[in-house]
Amino acid sequence: QVQLVQSGGGLVQAGGSLRLSCAAPGGTFSTYATGWFRQAPGKEREFVAGINWTGSSPYYADSVKGRFTISRDNAKNTMWLQMNSLKPEDTAVYFCAAEGFERGVALGDFAAWGRGTQVTVSS
Repeated sequence: QVQLVQSGGGLVQAGGSLRLSCAAPGGTFSTYATGWFRQAPGKEREFVAGINWTGSSPYYADSVKGRFTISRDNAKNTMWLQMNSLKPEDTAVYFCAAEGFERGVALGDFAAWGRGTQVTVSS
């Protein structure tokens, strides 16, 4: 499994923006899909966004569609999640995932996981 290193996150006011990064140092995303999930306190981890291996076909959970943008650069083995118009309900620990099935949205669809990064949106 590829090792994933996350960066970004933090505290932001509602309406603000944050950018998360996920890199695979010494590894590769290969031809698998990659994605982002999040887990709020007391809730299950949920799908946020995914992208196919070429980066040409992103897909999103309805709750973030139009506000979040997922992208990846295979030459840099790096993926990003640009989060705009953040809401307090976006507060969660965000996890990047790799080695996924095409259009995967379930936890079991991805084999490699980052350690998570906290995103807190204040009202």
